[in-house]
Amino acid sequence: MAANGKKTKLKEPVKVRTKKLADGSESYYLDIYVDGKRQYEFLKLYRLPEINARVKEQNRATLAAVETIKSKRIIELTNNKAGLKNTSGRSKMLLSDWMRTFYEEQKRRGVRGVKLLGTVSNLVSTYIGKNKVRMGDIDKNFCVAFIRWLQSEYKTTWGNPLSPKSMSDYVGYFSTALNAAVRADIIPENPFMSLTPTERIKVPESKREFLTVDEIKTLIATECPREDVKRAYLFACYCGLRLSDIYALRWRDLSKDGEQWRASVVMQKTTTPIFLPLSSQAMKWIPERGDAPDDGKVFDGLIAEPNINKVLAKWVKAAGITKKITYHTSRHSFATMMLTLGADLYTTSKLLGHSNVKTTQIYAKIVDSKKVEAVNLVDGVFD
Repeated sequence: MAANGKKTKLKEPVKVRTKKLADGSESYYLDIYVDGKRQYEFLKLYRLPEINARVKEQNRATLAAVETIKSKRIIELTNNKAGLKNTSGRSKMLLSDWMRTFYEEQKRRGVRGVKLLGTVSNLVSTYIGKNKVRMGDIDKNFCVAFIRWLQSEYKTTWGNPLSPKSMSDYVGYFSTALNAAVRADIIPENPFMSLTPTERIKVPESKREFLTVDEIKTLIATECPREDVKRAYLFACYCGLRLSDIYALRWRDLSKDGEQWRASVVMQKTTTPIFLPLSSQAMKWIPERGDAPDDGKVFDGLIAEPNINKVLAKWVKAAGITKKITYHTSRHSFATMMLTLGADLYTTSKLLGHSNVKTTQIYAKIVDSKKVEAVNLVDGVFD
């Protein structure tokens, strides 16, 4: 206690701060200051503009989650200073048991990609064989050895080696399971996070197929075997939402501020909330609401993804377009259209809900190559 009888207020080593984004939302991050060193932890959690009661409630829940993370970080810092480690007897759990438990929980929740997670669980069991590998045994050496095994020894059912993309996907799902183990206080950290670039799997940059503005116009003028598929696909071409988000979109998620329509969406793949402005072109493809309730699906009755892609193939062929089109190309088309029309990379990244602008740079490379092609057309005229 201070000499004047007043209590000395202790400074918290972790503070919650926000950064304003171009779309009007705010990104939460932690300002961590310890022993004269400052670092920031961006939480990928956002405060959305409060246009209705539902968004206000969502913001309150988000802030509660942020405060929980802040408290956890303070406890971790305190334990580290005291020389304590956040370990428990649960680290003795067998890796095979955890993978199976995590898979069953994700399956129960209906998480997308759970089938591939099951494949990875079996793959890990094949790798460790009869060895009783415990969660506490998993370190960087284990992760590197697993990657090397995938690269040099593992073969598919047909005796072929895995492609770099498949290996990267498998390692990614395995890493996701370990991240979940960290959150469950089974292991203190995910060793995959400490791998150097040379230790990671290098995946060649994939080709992003997309439709040009003229090709989209051609599709609009072409009859599609299913009107609901046409509407859902063209809507996504004008807003960039993934199919999983289209399936989940409900009437209560749409709101109008003056003349501007917006969609409040928590992206199914990344759980990232975005507050997405919708153009009049996008709104043209929204079905008639009729007497649908607020919690009713906007694209109610839309068929499953494999069948959607079959319908798209017939529609694209009828339009005379030779590109291989799946539903996800609508998202690629939106991204390249935004950049081609002059939107900056950061804004396009936020519209797509990317957590890292580097992901959006892939589309920028596509646009740059199209610019080069356009400039070189001059040679054909004057040569």
